[in-house]
Amino acid sequence: MRHLLLAAAALALGTAACAAAPTAAAASRFTDDPYPSTYKPLPSEPVLLRNATVLTGTGQRLDGADVLMRDGRIVQVGAALQAAPGVRVVDATGKWVTPGIIDVHSHLGVYPSPGVKAHSDGNESTAPVTANVWAEHSVWPQDPGFAAALAGGVTTLQVLPGSANLVGGRGVTLRNVPATSYQAMKFPGAPWGLKMACGENPKRVYGGKGTTPSTRMGNVAGYRAAFIDASEYLRKNGGGKPQEKPKRRWWQSADGDGKGDSAGDAGGKRDLKLDTLAGAINGDILVHIHCYRADEMATMIDLAKEFGFRIAAFHHGVEAYKLADRLAAEGICGALWADWWGFKMEAFDGIQENIALVDRPKNGCAIVHSDSDEGIQRLNQEAAKVMANARRAGMDIPPERAIGWVTSNAARSLGVADRTGSLEAGKLADVVVWNRDPFSSYAQAEQVYIEGARVYDRHDPARQPRSDFMLGQPAAAPGGGL
Repeated sequence: MRHLLLAAAALALGTAACAAAPTAAAASRFTDDPYPSTYKPLPSEPVLLRNATVLTGTGQRLDGADVLMRDGRIVQVGAALQAAPGVRVVDATGKWVTPGIIDVHSHLGVYPSPGVKAHSDGNESTAPVTANVWAEHSVWPQDPGFAAALAGGVTTLQVLPGSANLVGGRGVTLRNVPATSYQAMKFPGAPWGLKMACGENPKRVYGGKGTTPSTRMGNVAGYRAAFIDASEYLRKNGGGKPQEKPKRRWWQSADGDGKGDSAGDAGGKRDLKLDTLAGAINGDILVHIHCYRADEMATMIDLAKEFGFRIAAFHHGVEAYKLADRLAAEGICGALWADWWGFKMEAFDGIQENIALVDRPKNGCAIVHSDSDEGIQRLNQEAAKVMANARRAGMDIPPERAIGWVTSNAARSLGVADRTGSLEAGKLADVVVWNRDPFSSYAQAEQVYIEGARVYDRHDPARQPRSDFMLGQPAAAPGGGL
């Protein structure tokens, strides 16, 4: 089967709105989408998964429970549910059922397989601040990595630009369905993410070119300059939320006329870079920051307060355990690896209990992410490593809590927790049926549902999608690797 889904034709939109004169209502244009989602749920039938161990993603474990899906939604989760006529009943005795896995840090599609230079589309490393670029415009839907991730239970993922720049651009949240265009994968209504990076990467990339930044103080100066420009742009374009008028900032004059460091930066015209930064200040674009060291995370929190944006998550953060309480108090998630550390100086002080300690405070939001086309295929097992390391340190974390690291907490950081990430009535039926405890080394995803459609079945070759790019390749043959 070549595709489970034929992508809808992209909508053709005019550009007249781009040339419109700024008005008080123009703030919404910062997040207007000229390339909207064309995603359509696949046809689905009503399904009752019967007699499984269910991890709801809300902290509950239900033994011998059923999950009823209809019209793309979760209808009910509980014991001894009745199957109405026309409902397909799946005997899940001995199986485990969880929400679909969500990866908040992926580069699938922008660094696709095969890993050749021609496919290197994740870093626009031509300037330290490239908030004008959008990762979705580099996404190659034929990346075989999407199908491999689906076989690991991944139903939703955020694809981000790389970390060469202080501000790398917008990320996009995708539904993991086969498609011809990225728009047919784009999660409808999901907010964009803004990828930022602190530490070694930007100073190495630009210092190596003999330009700024070449130091960590240059990094911070670069962020501040960019957000000063964006704040002025926001003021001139009637931006800001009326109910949240910002106080006068230090670069504004006392009478608020805006004659400061950034006056006239955009010259009165539309600026794609400043659109994105203004959208972040307004809270419409979620900020995700690649940051390893605790001191730099603290600095970035201060930066966010200076300019009025909110950080959704720190990514990688091998030292997040050092300020776990502050992250929880600030409502910031830690999107982290299970045990990657030591591969560069800023990653030196990592510990294997990092995620468990970030998860520990009240309101702590710990996430297991991949940043890897291989790791995304086994995020359940990455979470299992955290559980094992925590247990050795005297922290016993049950499966019903750990599953949130790859489902509900991830959905929260992406701004889609009201629609997916947990098995609750009314939410999207993004569901994985595992052959056993998903935190076992032997666990395999047997069935994967996206909005109630069975998009993957380990025992049905017709429901094992393969990229068109792989057709005719030995690796794509039955038993050949995908």
